[in-house]
Amino acid sequence: MALRPLSCALRQPLSGGMAEVGRAALLSGLGLLWLGAAAMAQDNGGGTLTLPLPEATAQEAAEFTTLKGHGGPVMALDVSPSGQVATGSFDNAAALWTGRAPQWLEAHEAAVTALAFVDAGRLATAGDDFALYLWQEGEAKAAPIGQHLGKVRALAVAPDQRFLASASWDGEIGLWPLGEGEARKIKVGSGINDVAIGTDGAVYAATMAGEILIFDQPDSPPQRLVQQGFGINQLIYDPAEKWIAYGAVDGATRVVHSETGAAIADFTLDRRPVLAMAHHSDSGLLAVGDGQGYIMVVDTKAWRIHSDFRASRQGPVWALAFSLDGQTIWAAGLDDVAYGWPVAVIGELEAEMAGNRSFLRDPETMSNGERQFMRKCSICHALTPDEGRKAGPSLHQVFGRKAGTLAGYRYSEILDGSDIIWDEKTIDALFDLGPDHYIPGSKMPMQRITDPQDRLDLIAFMKRATKVEN
Repeated sequence: MALRPLSCALRQPLSGGMAEVGRAALLSGLGLLWLGAAAMAQDNGGGTLTLPLPEATAQEAAEFTTLKGHGGPVMALDVSPSGQVATGSFDNAAALWTGRAPQWLEAHEAAVTALAFVDAGRLATAGDDFALYLWQEGEAKAAPIGQHLGKVRALAVAPDQRFLASASWDGEIGLWPLGEGEARKIKVGSGINDVAIGTDGAVYAATMAGEILIFDQPDSPPQRLVQQGFGINQLIYDPAEKWIAYGAVDGATRVVHSETGAAIADFTLDRRPVLAMAHHSDSGLLAVGDGQGYIMVVDTKAWRIHSDFRASRQGPVWALAFSLDGQTIWAAGLDDVAYGWPVAVIGELEAEMAGNRSFLRDPETMSNGERQFMRKCSICHALTPDEGRKAGPSLHQVFGRKAGTLAGYRYSEILDGSDIIWDEKTIDALFDLGPDHYIPGSKMPMQRITDPQDRLDLIAFMKRATKVEN
């Protein structure tokens, strides 16, 4: 079939191109927070959004695969009913993949942390900008779905596709109609990390307060299914078999009956936090990713561990998804890459996710100025013009450049017509006051460098590294 492009979002592929603890670490742009968390050890009438994937051969199905092109850690994964992979990243973009070629979906002004295919032709995205968007075949732009007052952690589509649910750290669950109807909110109180929807429309919520709550109706009091001492990050619901699996900040990985809360199985290991879960209903496999880089696969038909392997040499597993046929587990973490492991050979492969972020380098190997850059800036900004996609614009030759003028970067509206010229004085003020005060309304995360010498050292390093002579 011929497919109309998503014209607002397409770019050419680039060459070579817990949850309160864990994801929050990198979302702040500070590698130090992650280190602290780790030490405690997320066509015709219908068509698809892009051209359908070619059928894989048996040999290809057993091969390790990578999807490269993002300019920041991949934080969300989903697979469509037609088998297409979608990724969301700290670089503020989502991507739809045809083979290994991405189509970029750009509407968010912060990290894309949640994805959900409504069907083969519609994809919902949400993120740290508190916003939700719906991407649809043939539409020139993403349609805004709604807005929270806090970061959105998860999305779930009702089995009948009537509505979409969103879990937010603002303490509310959003219920968004995908057809006729009005949006509604369920006030929970504590932040919500994950959400699921039953066949009867009941909403299941995993909260920072360590609860799993069931809301039969938006206005009805919730039933408390689970109560434990640590925040619950992940939730998987199997309505056919009537079980719920959950993963928590303290590493708890348990399965309970979805109606009574009675214990079914416990797969808790000495690794924490649990940050990602995925379930393939046909095969009965449940994948669990944690903050120490491991993926455990559970056979839910026999309630036994199928396999357990280290996927990342350094850093967490933040997102998981199964391929349509269940033969591949897609995983993502600190890298700018999504990795596909063939289930048939899991455990036989060495850890492929490197987690080699610059802010994880030994601080003793860097000058103070470089340390400040790596901790505060490197996750969003490149020092050279050719380091690929990033959440922020390249800083190459930034000194003397007017703010908001680098060609090809989608700036916040607040920077249109800005009078700021980046130099020693303005960069010092940016980090002294913090971006939220110096440029209110910009996409830069809130952070400051309070020590004047640290700011001077950072500026001196940037002048050298961005090819400007002292």
